[in-house]
Amino acid sequence: MDNLINEVSDKMEKSVAALKNAFNKIRTGRANPSILDDIKVDYYGNLTPINQTSNISVEEGRSLVISPWDKSLIPEIEKAILTSDLGLNPNTSSDLIRVNMPALTEETRQDYIKQARSEAENSRISIRNIRRDANNSAKEMQQTSEISEDDLRRIEDRIQKETDKFISIVDSDLKNKESDLLEI
Repeated sequence: MDNLINEVSDKMEKSVAALKNAFNKIRTGRANPSILDDIKVDYYGNLTPINQTSNISVEEGRSLVISPWDKSLIPEIEKAILTSDLGLNPNTSSDLIRVNMPALTEETRQDYIKQARSEAENSRISIRNIRRDANNSAKEMQQTSEISEDDLRRIEDRIQKETDKFISIVDSDLKNKESDLLEI
């Protein structure tokens, strides 16, 4: 019984972690190095994430400073950022690349909020699917007489409590992301 609840909790935690990862990729007006996590550069024949080829730091809250360990990568990094769908324009000065985060227009803010809500809903659906699968497993255990009907009710109640807990985490994360996006 506890194994099933622990498994449910682990799966739901992974769903929330995936949501947080998706939220990190949604750009706000502030600079955040994780926005570049999915951008890869050709590093000696291998596609490598920028954060594994450079130091990325935030400068003055609105710009990222990229300092490649291998200075010959500067043109590659610039090209990768330009061709990404993030809408960022890198500026190179000597051995640093600066990426200024443009201010968000009201229209882009609303688009990003829609995207965040969609990601949150996908996470909620995932959590509910985990609940459904766990309840089905518990019912199968009850049908094969591994557990009693009372145990089945207790398990279903515990699964529902876990579900409610993780849904509230998703809602809280969404609220925080929306407030980040609405900040000017």
